[in-house]
Amino acid sequence: MLDRFIEAKKEELERLRLQEANGTLPAPLEIDRPSLKRQLQEAPSVAVVAEYKRASPSKGIINPRLGAKEAAEAYAAGGAAAISVLTEKAHFHGSLAFLERAQVAGLPLLRKDFLFHPLQIAESAATPAAAVLLIVRYFLETPGTLKTLVEQAQAYGLETVVEVFSEAEIDLARQAGADIIQVNNRDLDTLQVDLDRSYALGKRKQAGEVWISASGINAPQHCVALGERGFDAVLVGTWLMQHKEPAAALRYLRGVGPGMATAKSTPFFEQG
Repeated sequence: MLDRFIEAKKEELERLRLQEANGTLPAPLEIDRPSLKRQLQEAPSVAVVAEYKRASPSKGIINPRLGAKEAAEAYAAGGAAAISVLTEKAHFHGSLAFLERAQVAGLPLLRKDFLFHPLQIAESAATPAAAVLLIVRYFLETPGTLKTLVEQAQAYGLETVVEVFSEAEIDLARQAGADIIQVNNRDLDTLQVDLDRSYALGKRKQAGEVWISASGINAPQHCVALGERGFDAVLVGTWLMQHKEPAAALRYLRGVGPGMATAKSTPFFEQG
């Protein structure tokens, strides 16, 4: 799957190269971007980064009736600390325009995509994103490129969420200057999910770092267990997107207020 994701970005990179050559690459937005790291650090309990995710390779279209603006408003109402916006087109039906629509919530926005080229970071700076996702597995043979992209993002005023899948990748993330580290419980090659990955890697957290656990989280007890292992936040997408009332589902996940019955009993559709 990882090779397929990279292959799908070729057309995008060709467009960005052409824009750079023609001088039409969008300029960085001159805006005050809220700090994702600070927002997660200051949360009173395990924070939730709620994701707007139109589709996925494993689930197909998740909820065609829920727009980015409406999702962002629901996530804010449900107590999300930040919003992740999946912008990849080929496999996730995403769009950069979703970032503009999601900023209505006033929360830090994470651009989640398959980013591995400086022009993609430059393009991200022209959006309201507060942070971008960088996946260490893309840079195993070129760790210097990862460091370059982290530094480039910082120069634009963007934070970086650096995703890892193993202890060795944690070391590479730190060498690149990462201080927001995300453990993906989903293997990008097989798409299998295992929460034990976060439980095992959480012991590697160091002072000053913010850690996020992503994929496979769908119950309050998951958030509690991850918090006990040092995680500051969880990232949840499909599980929230599939509910008719994502705000209620989010409150249930956070373990606060009403909404548990609603979140459990009214999925948008039954997942296969």
